[in-house]
Amino acid sequence: MSRPVIISCALTGGGDTTSASPHVPITPEQIANEALAARAAGAAIVHIHVRDPETGKPSRDAALYREVVRRIRASGSDVLINLTTGAGGRFNPDAKDPNRNSVADGMATPESRIEHVLELRPDICSLDLGTMNMTNFTFINHPEHVERMAMAIRAAGVKPELEVFDLGHAAYARHLCEKGLFADPPWLQLCLGIPWGAPATTESLQAMRQMVPAGGLWSAFGIARQQFPMVAQAILLGGHVRVGLEDNLYLARGQLSPGNGPLVQRAVRLVRELDAEVATPAQARELLRIG
Repeated sequence: MSRPVIISCALTGGGDTTSASPHVPITPEQIANEALAARAAGAAIVHIHVRDPETGKPSRDAALYREVVRRIRASGSDVLINLTTGAGGRFNPDAKDPNRNSVADGMATPESRIEHVLELRPDICSLDLGTMNMTNFTFINHPEHVERMAMAIRAAGVKPELEVFDLGHAAYARHLCEKGLFADPPWLQLCLGIPWGAPATTESLQAMRQMVPAGGLWSAFGIARQQFPMVAQAILLGGHVRVGLEDNLYLARGQLSPGNGPLVQRAVRLVRELDAEVATPAQARELLRIG
């Protein structure tokens, strides 16, 4: 039988992309509708950020997460829900006082970053492992905070998706697995092409793949024009894949994708062309051991 490949779809993200494409979902209704469209196209998992409906800027408002999740669950969809915990780690030092963050509400306590996860109990939530420079700010994930979040997430019965942006993050993932913080199998997302993390190249993906803990499962994505080359590389190297408007706005050069569904459909074609099968949500639950 062909190997089942899980397709995740990252629906909207938290970047400044709403000004670059009218198709990036903003409101809870739009985000939930995009989740259902991604599922219909073949995604087994949807990765969810929320945005302020008035401004389109990223938000940590639990009420917005609540509405998105309610709408997806009320539809009866079997898609696995993956909520982000990335918001709350952004730091940009003030020009006059580097001890002060110039980003309003940029940093949050570990408990605040996961409060929507503990309330809504999604199937999966992201867990960022490392600190890194990202364009014009620093994304901070202190080891003590990571471990506090990991323990609370596990106690809530939620599967963490370990976000790995660089080789050192992969080494840290191994260390945390050896400490027994995660239920088997660990689930890693290898994130490629984000400034200034690992570049979206075959060599980077191969190196990071070698660091996946024994028995672990992994997925990968590239951003912008590297989205689909990295889909193909991940499939060939035995992994799973992620696409979506969080990572890439274009279906082809110069052609904005009219939503997440067409991006998923293209990933589906690549999976099948490379002699694998598209995993259903039921298969994804079995592979990830999610009840």
